[in-house]
Amino acid sequence: MLALLLSSFLTFVQLNCENLFDCRHDEGKEDFEFLSDGARHWSPTHYWKKLNMIGQEILSCSSSPPDLVALCEVENDSVLHDLTRRSLLRNAGYHYLMTQSPDVRGLDVALLYQPHTFRPLCYDIITVPPLTGMRPTRDILYVQGETITGDTLHIFVVHAPSRYAGELETRANRNHVATILLQAVATVGSGMVLVTGDFNDYADSPSLLMLTGSGLRHLTATAVGRHGAVHGTYNFHGRWQSLDHILATPTLADHADTAFVNDAPFLLVVDDTYGGWKPRRTFNGYRYLGGFSDHLPLVVRFRF
Repeated sequence: MLALLLSSFLTFVQLNCENLFDCRHDEGKEDFEFLSDGARHWSPTHYWKKLNMIGQEILSCSSSPPDLVALCEVENDSVLHDLTRRSLLRNAGYHYLMTQSPDVRGLDVALLYQPHTFRPLCYDIITVPPLTGMRPTRDILYVQGETITGDTLHIFVVHAPSRYAGELETRANRNHVATILLQAVATVGSGMVLVTGDFNDYADSPSLLMLTGSGLRHLTATAVGRHGAVHGTYNFHGRWQSLDHILATPTLADHADTAFVNDAPFLLVVDDTYGGWKPRRTFNGYRYLGGFSDHLPLVVRFRF
């Protein structure tokens, strides 16, 4: 009876890892700043520390290893292999699927999954053709799988273009990704669909309003830290907001049991400039801080 009760819950985590690069150059990618002799002096010691800290961050999201973890800002297959097989996650049993995007820096998205609670049936890479003047961006990862309860789950993992050149100047790029995403979601019907990732936009931004206006429910729009320390996943100039989101079709949203930001104390540091707390990040500009990430994890638990 206990096994049946435990199997009726599924824990989903979304996390932007903040530049999870290895120390080797990938041909054709602009990853030179993360080489040992690069601008960030990214050493093997820093790399392995970062892997273990990301592993610790994931494991802290629930009492047992989360069933599914969507990751943004991971460089390549080698990094995912080291994370799942050679870091603190090595005994958690994760398998993974990921993209190989045309992103100039070499950043990709990935999905970690526990094979005893989620069985992938198929997956696809959805390309995002760049608009005029738009740099090549991350592909969208699509995974269809079966949960331990026999339900079919469709997952889309997104990392939309940044705001680096200005929010208004880059808004069309993120709206473009949202349009392609909605077209892909429409092809799988009205079943259990989950859309997640770093959208580089807020809940009231045009791209997110496009998604919620299409019928997707925003499961984490009001999510706050379970320890009461934060009110979003990202802190900019002392203001907490979320660039990370988890949305679902009504069929799946009805099963959402709990949604929160993982604000475990060890993931935070005092904000000496603006007061309160902020994420314990890896870098501030090019200055190495030795932390986890500039984003905090989002967690949603589903009950089936």
